[in-house]
Amino acid sequence: MYLETERLILRKFLEEDWKDLYEYLSKENVIKFEPYGIYSEDECKEEAVNRSQNEAFWAVCLKENNKLIGNIYFKQQEPKEFMTWEIGYVFNPLYYRKGYATESSKRILKYGFEQIGMRRIIAKCNPENSASWKLLERLSMRLEGHFKKPVYFKKTIDGKEIWHDCYQYAMLEEEWFDSTK
Repeated sequence: MYLETERLILRKFLEEDWKDLYEYLSKENVIKFEPYGIYSEDECKEEAVNRSQNEAFWAVCLKENNKLIGNIYFKQQEPKEFMTWEIGYVFNPLYYRKGYATESSKRILKYGFEQIGMRRIIAKCNPENSASWKLLERLSMRLEGHFKKPVYFKKTIDGKEIWHDCYQYAMLEEEWFDSTK
């Protein structure tokens, strides 16, 4: 299973994707807002295997050379009968500001709403991550809420939790179809 855009292929991860994965998951500026730390080469080898077996992760690759430049997380939420998915994304900074995250995310939304009957999609991001919420707004998702310090992913050196705020964006099926008219 793969999805295509003008410049990109979205496909399942392969074990051999670990080198390209390492190119971006090993950078502090990339994982700053993610719920994990910097990955080593060995951890990227493991992660590529894990993602190859996890249907929620899509590899975003350049069509011209199959270079993995990022990934999209796209997973159905519980309860399944609510037909709600969550989307997230992480990209290699060498490919920032070229529209790849927008292009690949739009393709996932099209797949969700037009092919699998998704009713609703949500996305969460740290308010300090302006690149992320600006992308969600380019996708015509709407801000549903600003949650004050609901989660932490990381701790200080002395073990104290670093709580952070969270924006939640969403789009309904009818909003998708209205935006594509």
